[in-house]
Amino acid sequence: MIFDFNPLYKDLIANDFAEWQETLPAQLAETLEKRPHGKTEEWRDILSALPEVTPSQVDMSADKLQVGLADDCHDENKTQLKNTLKRLHPWRKGPYELFGIHIDTEWHSDWKWQRIQPHISPLKNRSVLDVGCGNGYHMWRMLGEGARLVIGADPSQFFMVQFAAIKKYVSALNGEQPIHILPFKGEELPAFTHEYKGKGFDTVFSMGVLYHRLSPIDHLKELRSFIRKDGELVLETLVIEGDDSNVLIPEDRYAKMRNVWFIPTPDLLVRMLERAGFKNIRVVDTNQTSTEEQRSTKWMEFESLENFLDPDDHNKTIEGYPAPKRAVVIAIA
Repeated sequence: MIFDFNPLYKDLIANDFAEWQETLPAQLAETLEKRPHGKTEEWRDILSALPEVTPSQVDMSADKLQVGLADDCHDENKTQLKNTLKRLHPWRKGPYELFGIHIDTEWHSDWKWQRIQPHISPLKNRSVLDVGCGNGYHMWRMLGEGARLVIGADPSQFFMVQFAAIKKYVSALNGEQPIHILPFKGEELPAFTHEYKGKGFDTVFSMGVLYHRLSPIDHLKELRSFIRKDGELVLETLVIEGDDSNVLIPEDRYAKMRNVWFIPTPDLLVRMLERAGFKNIRVVDTNQTSTEEQRSTKWMEFESLENFLDPDDHNKTIEGYPAPKRAVVIAIA
């Protein structure tokens, strides 16, 4: 197996998540068996090719998540490291800086974190779940805020490999960290029973997931099932302008994406959260995504936002819908 989940199981037990620890080993084995990936051996080779270098420092509070300094790594190892990381193209979420190598990712995920972080409850000593975590950039920022346990869920094993590459070097300095990714969609995560001692995570994030779900209310209910009583949900999703009766259901694609099903207004999103059982709901930020925040780079050379917008009017998608605007909502379970 390319991924070692034993450190995860130890952290689950240490943090009173024994119920998950009891069910996950069998579920992980079944999932990886049912969804084998043709590039597993290639990924194993890539991870093995990463040079053995110990960083002198790790800064998870830096916008460019910083692992090591340029002087920590001699030129030969640095060249090998850069070439190996390039084999993990495309890098979508970041940015990262490893030993002076700047991984200029498609998304300025640090900008999203800057919009979210001032509004959330302090993460120090909290258990955190990030549903749809990608390669884990925001998870590292959560750990940098002092979370005691951070678990992400994303069905892409490719993102897990990128995460493993970063974690290799963080762990080389600080030892095994309480941060892990599961190869699951949100709906595949085990729910907590009402007898469960911990009653769920202190904070649950869902960023960029809701509009991909056929049934958005079901997603909100799933998220609530993962949160302890009075725990916090941090939700970020696409929205359109209008009142609580407006919703966009694209005819086919939205910004060239096939799997966009449901884009509400902020007011309708609040109502949906209320119907799903949340309280103290606040829309804390709305922001139209710019071509500076999401763009092609040397680390992500495919099409990006500029190619998804009307070339004559960046306030519209190429299909004629309103351009991507995202809202951040905080709610209590």
